[in-house]
Amino acid sequence: MASKFQLFLFLSLSCAILQKTTAGDPDILTDFIPPPISFGPLGGSYFTFTGMRTLVGAPFPTTFKVTKAAMAEFPALNGQSVSYAVLQFPSNTVNPPHTHPRASELLFVLMGSLDVGFVDTTNKLFTQKLQQGDIFVFPKGLVHFQFNSDAKSPALAVSAFGSANAGTVSVPNSVFNSTICDEVLAKSFKTDIATIQKIKLGLAGK
Repeated sequence: MASKFQLFLFLSLSCAILQKTTAGDPDILTDFIPPPISFGPLGGSYFTFTGMRTLVGAPFPTTFKVTKAAMAEFPALNGQSVSYAVLQFPSNTVNPPHTHPRASELLFVLMGSLDVGFVDTTNKLFTQKLQQGDIFVFPKGLVHFQFNSDAKSPALAVSAFGSANAGTVSVPNSVFNSTICDEVLAKSFKTDIATIQKIKLGLAGK
């Protein structure tokens, strides 16, 4: 009996450890993952991302904008467990509640100010008013947001992620722009179907 229990305990612990170790980007056994042969001779250009050049000298956008340097845009990040994003907030704009299922986020405010917050698994809200030069961490997988509440001035921030492919799950889009039926949503939010349809229509127009 004891040996069976010990075997069960060992298997359970092994599964738990395996799950933990595979929760983020996997470690690679080489210095980096090279590009396909069709890329041509490997040089410094493969490890250089020039996509942010479009931001230099460009007019500030009129709506919230994210410019990413993740694995999809920058293949050299594959296996490096890191990625980047530039967030541009015109006055009175928001990055709606969302999560990054595969990474925590470290946000650095370069210009202006931002109201930020996240909700933990006990449903507690943590908020902070960030000024230029401040850094804030959003724990991995938790719902969070950023809001430029200044009615006149824009804000600019840079986010670093602990994954080459952090993923983004938008709460409004995932709930209201999916195929979840209106009745389920109405019951879940304790409202009526007409209200749910009105919210969906508003999101579809953006």
